Amino acid sequence: MNAPTLPQAADFLAESTALYELLLPLSDEELSQPTQFKGWSFNDVVQHLHVWNWAANESLVDEASFMQFIKQVFSNSGQSSLKVFERQWLDNLSGKALLDTWHTFFMEMAPRFAECDPKLRLKWAGPDMSARSSITARLMETWAHGQEVYDELGVVRVDADRIKNIVVLGVNTYGWTYACREQTPPGPLPWLTLSAPSGELWEFGEQSEHERISGSATEFCQVVTQVRNIADTTLVVKGPVATDWMSKAQCFAGAAEAPPAPGTRFTRGTR
Repeated sequence: MNAPTLPQAADFLAESTALYELLLPLSDEELSQPTQFKGWSFNDVVQHLHVWNWAANESLVDEASFMQFIKQVFSNSGQSSLKVFERQWLDNLSGKALLDTWHTFFMEMAPRFAECDPKLRLKWAGPDMSARSSITARLMETWAHGQEVYDELGVVRVDADRIKNIVVLGVNTYGWTYACREQTPPGPLPWLTLSAPSGELWEFGEQSEHERISGSATEFCQVVTQVRNIADTTLVVKGPVATDWMSKAQCFAGAAEAPPAPGTRFTRGTR
């Protein structure tokens, strides 16, 4: 067998498995409890992850089928929320049965991406993207939406260095944060000096003591995925450009979204 060409697929699998194992002991009733993210339940989180895992996989294996699905999504726009559409698309699958379906699928999906050409162009709801970008986006969404589960259960997640994929995505979408707001970046990317979970130092951008963001890589990921307000982190932010970016950073596609208000997203039992 050829060596995997997409290590991000293994990272996606590891992150998905960690979240699955966290949810596995819960009952059907417990899986219906709401989280701090827009009132989404654990079921809503898993439904969302599974639907868009399926869509990403379909874009890899059957482009025509994927395009038909996206047409359904766009046709639904304005009629009901995406959450309602996803629930209906899955015929209200929930609880343990939903967990099993999600788990079985991501276990099958990850090896397909692991063996594909990283540069293969895939259709998506927005612009086409590479296979590497597609599976990285699935990793990011799993990590980000997983945060509301960890928070609600009062579990402080212990991250691995696979979150570097999300850091890179955050850096690469610096311009997107402004483009989706029809704005122009106020300056070059600030200098990032971030401590990885392993203790390694990750640096991005040109060295500058005037425009700099330093601290935990995990907290940087929390800000760019909008699962924490910058005010609820210990990141050190220097300079007007860095401050402006961190006030609205957005590494995911779609319309501009505002970060959660300070103090509204936190791990229960830690304050």
